[in-house]
Amino acid sequence: MRPLSGAQLTQFRTQGYVVVPDVLTEAQVAAGRRVVAAMLDRKPPEGAGVHFLWPQLDDTHPLLRLYRSAGIADLAAQVLRPDLALLEPDQAQVAITIPPWPHRPGGPHVDGLTPCLEDGTPGTFTLLAGLWLTSHEEVDRGNLYVWPGTHLGFGAYLAERGADALTRVDDMNPGPYPDIPLGDPVQVTGTAGSVLFAHYLLAHNIGGHFGDVRRETLYYRLRADGHRERWREVVAQPLLEFRS
Repeated sequence: MRPLSGAQLTQFRTQGYVVVPDVLTEAQVAAGRRVVAAMLDRKPPEGAGVHFLWPQLDDTHPLLRLYRSAGIADLAAQVLRPDLALLEPDQAQVAITIPPWPHRPGGPHVDGLTPCLEDGTPGTFTLLAGLWLTSHEEVDRGNLYVWPGTHLGFGAYLAERGADALTRVDDMNPGPYPDIPLGDPVQVTGTAGSVLFAHYLLAHNIGGHFGDVRRETLYYRLRADGHRERWREVVAQPLLEFRS
């Protein structure tokens, strides 16, 4: 397992995201793309734009085997507090962007607010892991847009108003995202086989695709053990679950 550098850990804490290059081998990237291709054969996309699939994961699912074989949990654990363990994901998101899709995101959002969970609470998690099966080296190729540092601003917003303000989507704008200073967005770039880690509260959205090769990403939403019981503390103290 490769160690994350001090600079990478600092970037995650202060900017809310980090890209770790060369995590997946060429064979693992190829295997992931074969799984995605088979899923799209069974459920073909309709035209250009963004398409999502949401496979449920069990021990037999190839996307869970890929997650395990690539050591994503061990890599992600380096940004967490040492006393916290990660739960295995029970669902993946296959995110496909088919060009041409001349789109510019108008603003960011945060995941898991609509619909809420069965108990009426938001579907918060600890961090997002994105496995890049295609190159994100150029911008405007379906890259994820992020607004660096907004995880801290969103946390301050919730600390002031109470964690349940996260469920009052109509109070937030744009996207849903609260009316806090956003700064300028960044299109995240890197090679195929890289892994993106992003804080749950980080402002983000999907960018348009002006190229000619479809973009493929696998997302896993990861929770630290006990996250659901302490989610209110976590969103109001955005670095609570993370290594100092």
